[in-house]
Amino acid sequence: MKFFNEYKRQLITLAVIALAVISFFTAGSRINAGFLGDAAGFVITPLQGAVASVTGWVSDSASEIVHRHELADENRELKAQIAELQAENERLSLYEEDNRQLSALLEMEQKYRDHETTGARVIAKDTGVWYDSFLINKGTTDGVDADMPVLSAGGLVGRITKAGATYSTVYSILDSRSSVSAQSLRTGDLGVVVGDRELMEQGLCKMEYIDSDAEIMEGDEIVTSGLSEYYPAGISIGFVREIHNDENGLTRYAVIEPSADMKHLDALVVIQETLETLPKTE
Repeated sequence: MKFFNEYKRQLITLAVIALAVISFFTAGSRINAGFLGDAAGFVITPLQGAVASVTGWVSDSASEIVHRHELADENRELKAQIAELQAENERLSLYEEDNRQLSALLEMEQKYRDHETTGARVIAKDTGVWYDSFLINKGTTDGVDADMPVLSAGGLVGRITKAGATYSTVYSILDSRSSVSAQSLRTGDLGVVVGDRELMEQGLCKMEYIDSDAEIMEGDEIVTSGLSEYYPAGISIGFVREIHNDENGLTRYAVIEPSADMKHLDALVVIQETLETLPKTE
Protein backbone atom coordinates (compact mmCIF):
# COMPACT_ATOMS: atom_id res chain seq x y z
CA MET A 1 0.00 0.00 0.00
CA LYS A 2 2.89 2.29 0.84
CA PHE A 3 4.41 1.59 -2.60
CA PHE A 4 1.11 2.33 -4.32
CA ASN A 5 0.64 5.57 -2.44
CA GLU A 6 4.18 6.64 -3.19
CA TYR A 7 4.00 5.95 -6.91
CA LYS A 8 0.26 6.36 -7.40
CA ARG A 9 0.54 9.13 -10.00
CA GLN A 10 3.08 7.27 -12.09
CA LEU A 11 1.10 4.01 -11.93
CA ILE A 12 -2.09 5.71 -13.07
CA THR A 13 -0.27 7.33 -15.95
CA LEU A 14 1.18 3.97 -17.04
CA ALA A 15 -2.25 2.35 -16.77
CA VAL A 16 -3.83 5.01 -18.93
CA ILE A 17 -1.12 4.61 -21.55
CA ALA A 18 -1.47 0.81 -21.49
CA LEU A 19 -5.21 1.00 -21.86
CA ALA A 20 -4.82 3.48 -24.69
CA VAL A 21 -2.51 1.14 -26.56
CA ILE A 22 -4.84 -1.84 -25.98
CA SER A 23 -7.81 0.21 -27.15
CA PHE A 24 -5.91 1.19 -30.29
CA PHE A 25 -5.25 -2.40 -31.31
CA THR A 26 -8.72 -3.63 -30.40
CA ALA A 27 -10.70 -0.71 -31.74
CA GLY A 28 -11.44 -2.49 -35.02
CA SER A 29 -13.38 -5.32 -33.26
CA ARG A 30 -15.71 -3.10 -31.27
CA ILE A 31 -18.50 -0.93 -32.39
CA ASN A 32 -18.40 1.40 -29.39
CA ALA A 33 -14.92 2.20 -28.07
CA GLY A 34 -16.17 3.72 -24.88
CA PHE A 35 -14.27 6.05 -22.67
CA LEU A 36 -10.88 4.33 -23.03
CA GLY A 37 -11.26 4.22 -26.82
CA ASP A 38 -12.04 7.92 -26.81
CA ALA A 39 -8.98 8.51 -24.69
CA ALA A 40 -6.83 6.51 -27.06
CA GLY A 41 -8.30 8.38 -29.98
CA PHE A 42 -7.57 11.65 -28.24
CA VAL A 43 -3.90 10.66 -27.98
CA ILE A 44 -3.39 8.91 -31.30
CA THR A 45 -5.59 10.84 -33.73
CA PRO A 46 -3.47 14.01 -33.60
CA LEU A 47 -0.40 11.85 -34.28
CA GLN A 48 -2.14 10.25 -37.25
CA GLY A 49 -3.15 13.70 -38.52
CA ALA A 50 0.39 14.98 -38.16
CA VAL A 51 1.80 11.97 -39.98
CA ALA A 52 -0.80 12.40 -42.74
CA SER A 53 0.02 16.10 -43.03
CA VAL A 54 3.75 15.43 -43.28
CA THR A 55 3.14 12.67 -45.82
CA GLY A 56 0.90 14.94 -47.87
CA TRP A 57 3.41 17.79 -47.72
CA VAL A 58 6.22 15.50 -48.86
CA SER A 59 4.07 14.16 -51.69
CA ASP A 60 2.99 17.64 -52.77
CA SER A 61 6.57 18.94 -52.61
CA ALA A 62 7.83 16.02 -54.68
CA SER A 63 5.09 16.60 -57.25
CA GLU A 64 5.90 20.31 -57.38
CA ILE A 65 9.60 19.60 -57.89
CA VAL A 66 8.82 17.19 -60.72
CA HIS A 67 6.46 19.75 -62.25
CA ARG A 68 9.10 22.46 -62.05
CA HIS A 69 11.64 20.24 -63.80
CA GLU A 70 9.10 19.49 -66.51
CA LEU A 71 8.37 23.22 -66.95
CA ALA A 72 12.11 23.98 -67.08
CA ASP A 73 12.58 21.34 -69.80
CA GLU A 74 9.63 22.72 -71.76
CA ASN A 75 10.98 26.25 -71.34
CA ARG A 76 14.38 25.22 -72.71
CA GLU A 77 12.73 23.51 -75.68
CA LEU A 78 10.59 26.57 -76.39
CA LYS A 79 13.61 28.88 -76.20
CA ALA A 80 15.50 26.63 -78.61
CA GLN A 81 12.54 26.66 -81.02
CA ILE A 82 12.23 30.45 -80.77
CA ALA A 83 15.97 30.89 -81.44
CA GLU A 84 15.71 28.61 -84.46
CA LEU A 85 12.69 30.52 -85.80
CA GLN A 86 14.47 33.85 -85.29
CA ALA A 87 17.53 32.59 -87.15
CA GLU A 88 15.34 31.32 -89.97
CA ASN A 89 13.51 34.66 -90.11
CA GLU A 90 16.82 36.52 -90.34
CA ARG A 91 17.98 34.23 -93.15
CA LEU A 92 14.72 34.82 -95.02
CA SER A 93 15.07 38.58 -94.50
CA LEU A 94 18.59 38.48 -95.95
CA TYR A 95 17.38 36.43 -98.91
CA GLU A 96 14.53 38.88 -99.44
CA GLU A 97 16.89 41.87 -99.33
CA ASP A 98 19.33 40.18 -101.73
CA ASN A 99 16.47 39.38 -104.06
CA ARG A 100 15.25 42.98 -103.91
CA GLN A 101 18.70 44.34 -104.71
CA LEU A 102 19.30 41.87 -107.52
CA SER A 103 15.88 42.64 -109.01
CA ALA A 104 16.65 46.37 -108.92
CA LEU A 105 20.05 45.78 -110.51
CA LEU A 106 18.46 43.64 -113.21
CA GLU A 107 16.08 46.50 -113.99
CA MET A 108 19.07 48.84 -114.18
CA GLU A 109 20.93 46.51 -116.51
CA GLN A 110 17.82 46.39 -118.70
CA LYS A 111 17.69 50.20 -118.69
CA TYR A 112 21.29 50.27 -119.90
CA ARG A 113 20.95 47.24 -122.17
CA ASP A 114 22.66 49.06 -125.04
CA HIS A 115 25.82 49.11 -122.92
CA GLU A 116 27.89 46.19 -121.82
CA THR A 117 27.58 45.69 -118.06
CA THR A 118 28.67 43.23 -115.42
CA GLY A 119 27.60 42.63 -111.84
CA ALA A 120 29.99 43.01 -108.91
CA ARG A 121 30.01 42.87 -105.12
CA VAL A 122 31.82 44.91 -102.49
CA ILE A 123 34.55 42.86 -100.79
CA ALA A 124 36.30 45.51 -98.64
CA LYS A 125 36.04 49.18 -97.70
CA ASP A 126 37.86 51.95 -95.85
CA THR A 127 37.06 52.47 -92.20
CA GLY A 128 34.05 54.61 -91.41
CA VAL A 129 30.30 54.48 -91.88
CA TRP A 130 30.11 55.70 -95.46
CA TYR A 131 31.44 54.08 -98.64
CA ASP A 132 33.92 56.62 -99.98
CA SER A 133 36.59 54.14 -101.16
CA PHE A 134 36.18 50.38 -101.47
CA LEU A 135 37.07 47.22 -103.41
CA ILE A 136 34.88 45.11 -105.68
CA ASN A 137 35.34 41.48 -106.74
CA LYS A 138 35.79 42.16 -110.47
CA GLY A 139 38.99 43.04 -112.34
CA THR A 140 40.68 42.96 -115.73
CA THR A 141 40.09 39.22 -116.16
CA ASP A 142 36.34 40.05 -116.04
CA GLY A 143 36.63 42.85 -118.57
CA VAL A 144 36.64 45.57 -115.90
CA ASP A 145 39.15 48.43 -116.13
CA ALA A 146 39.94 51.84 -114.67
CA ASP A 147 37.54 54.76 -115.24
CA MET A 148 34.46 52.57 -115.69
CA PRO A 149 31.31 53.88 -113.89
CA VAL A 150 29.89 51.92 -110.98
CA LEU A 151 26.16 52.01 -110.13
CA SER A 152 23.86 50.61 -107.48
CA ALA A 153 20.12 50.10 -107.64
CA GLY A 154 19.61 53.72 -106.53
CA GLY A 155 21.95 55.47 -108.95
CA LEU A 156 25.56 56.46 -109.51
CA VAL A 157 28.07 55.23 -106.93
CA GLY A 158 31.38 56.32 -108.46
CA ARG A 159 34.05 55.02 -110.81
CA ILE A 160 36.88 52.50 -110.84
CA THR A 161 40.25 54.17 -110.27
CA LYS A 162 42.48 51.08 -110.32
CA ALA A 163 41.85 47.57 -111.69
CA GLY A 164 43.73 44.46 -110.69
CA ALA A 165 43.32 41.01 -112.19
CA THR A 166 40.53 39.92 -109.86
CA TYR A 167 39.55 43.09 -107.96
CA SER A 168 39.19 46.83 -108.50
CA THR A 169 39.35 49.99 -106.40
CA VAL A 170 36.34 52.34 -106.54
CA TYR A 171 36.14 55.98 -105.47
CA SER A 172 32.56 56.93 -104.72
CA ILE A 173 30.99 60.35 -105.32
CA LEU A 174 31.54 61.03 -101.59
CA ASP A 175 35.31 60.81 -101.93
CA SER A 176 37.11 64.17 -102.07
CA ARG A 177 39.02 62.91 -105.12
CA SER A 178 35.79 62.40 -107.07
CA SER A 179 34.44 64.78 -109.74
CA VAL A 180 31.35 64.27 -111.93
CA SER A 181 29.94 66.62 -114.60
CA ALA A 182 26.26 67.00 -113.69
CA GLN A 183 23.04 68.86 -114.43
CA SER A 184 19.57 69.42 -113.01
CA LEU A 185 17.14 67.03 -114.64
CA ARG A 186 14.37 69.62 -114.42
CA THR A 187 16.16 72.76 -115.63
CA GLY A 188 19.34 71.54 -117.33
CA ASP A 189 21.48 73.83 -115.16
CA LEU A 190 25.04 72.57 -115.16
CA GLY A 191 27.60 72.04 -112.41
CA VAL A 192 30.18 69.61 -111.09
CA VAL A 193 29.44 67.16 -108.27
CA VAL A 194 32.49 66.69 -106.05
CA GLY A 195 33.24 64.97 -102.79
CA ASP A 196 33.67 67.08 -99.67
CA ARG A 197 35.39 65.86 -96.50
CA GLU A 198 33.01 67.62 -94.12
CA LEU A 199 29.85 66.71 -96.02
CA MET A 200 31.03 63.10 -96.38
CA GLU A 201 30.62 62.68 -92.61
CA GLN A 202 26.88 63.14 -93.25
CA GLY A 203 26.80 60.97 -96.39
CA LEU A 204 26.45 64.05 -98.62
CA CYS A 205 28.38 65.64 -101.48
CA LYS A 206 28.45 69.03 -103.23
CA MET A 207 27.51 70.40 -106.66
CA GLU A 208 29.77 73.36 -107.50
CA TYR A 209 30.01 76.03 -110.22
CA ILE A 210 26.26 76.56 -110.56
CA ASP A 211 25.48 79.84 -112.34
CA SER A 212 24.02 82.49 -110.04
CA ASP A 213 21.03 82.85 -112.39
CA ALA A 214 20.32 79.10 -112.49
CA GLU A 215 16.76 78.08 -111.63
CA ILE A 216 17.85 74.98 -109.73
CA MET A 217 15.78 74.38 -106.59
CA GLU A 218 15.79 72.22 -103.47
CA GLY A 219 14.41 68.77 -104.31
CA ASP A 220 15.65 68.81 -107.93
CA GLU A 221 17.16 65.56 -109.18
CA ILE A 222 20.76 65.82 -110.33
CA VAL A 223 21.98 63.48 -113.09
CA THR A 224 25.18 62.97 -115.07
CA SER A 225 25.42 65.48 -117.93
CA GLY A 226 27.31 63.30 -120.41
CA LEU A 227 30.05 65.96 -120.71
CA SER A 228 32.49 63.75 -118.81
CA GLU A 229 34.74 61.19 -120.41
CA TYR A 230 33.88 58.75 -117.64
CA TYR A 231 30.13 58.95 -117.07
CA PRO A 232 27.35 58.49 -119.64
CA ALA A 233 24.45 60.96 -119.48
CA GLY A 234 21.27 60.48 -117.49
CA ILE A 235 22.46 58.50 -114.47
CA SER A 236 20.85 59.72 -111.26
CA ILE A 237 23.39 61.20 -108.84
CA GLY A 238 21.15 62.57 -106.11
CA PHE A 239 18.77 65.31 -105.01
CA VAL A 240 19.36 68.91 -103.97
CA ARG A 241 19.04 69.36 -100.23
CA GLU A 242 20.34 72.94 -99.84
CA ILE A 243 21.50 75.79 -102.11
CA HIS A 244 24.07 78.44 -101.11
CA ASN A 245 25.76 81.40 -102.76
CA ASP A 246 29.52 81.32 -103.14
CA GLU A 247 31.55 84.16 -101.65
CA ASN A 248 32.37 85.54 -105.08
CA GLY A 249 28.67 86.18 -105.74
CA LEU A 250 28.96 84.81 -109.27
CA THR A 251 28.23 81.15 -108.61
CA ARG A 252 26.27 78.98 -106.24
CA TYR A 253 26.70 75.51 -104.83
CA ALA A 254 24.22 72.85 -103.75
CA VAL A 255 24.39 70.16 -101.09
CA ILE A 256 23.47 66.84 -102.70
CA GLU A 257 22.00 63.76 -101.06
CA PRO A 258 23.05 60.75 -103.20
CA SER A 259 20.40 58.57 -104.84
CA ALA A 260 22.44 55.47 -104.00
CA ASP A 261 22.46 54.20 -100.43
CA MET A 262 26.08 55.06 -99.67
CA LYS A 263 25.83 53.46 -96.26
CA HIS A 264 24.82 49.95 -97.37
CA LEU A 265 26.49 49.07 -100.67
CA ASP A 266 26.73 45.43 -101.72
CA ALA A 267 25.55 44.37 -105.17
CA LEU A 268 26.69 46.75 -107.93
CA VAL A 269 26.74 47.14 -111.71
CA VAL A 270 29.81 48.19 -113.70
CA ILE A 271 29.21 49.83 -117.09
CA GLN A 272 32.06 48.48 -119.20
CA GLU A 273 32.29 51.57 -121.38
CA THR A 274 33.64 55.02 -120.66
CA LEU A 275 33.17 57.26 -123.72
CA GLU A 276 29.65 56.56 -124.96
CA THR A 277 26.47 58.17 -123.70
CA LEU A 278 23.44 56.24 -122.54
CA PRO A 279 20.47 55.85 -124.86
CA LYS A 280 17.67 58.33 -124.30
CA THR A 281 14.72 56.95 -122.34
CA GLU A 282 11.15 58.08 -122.69
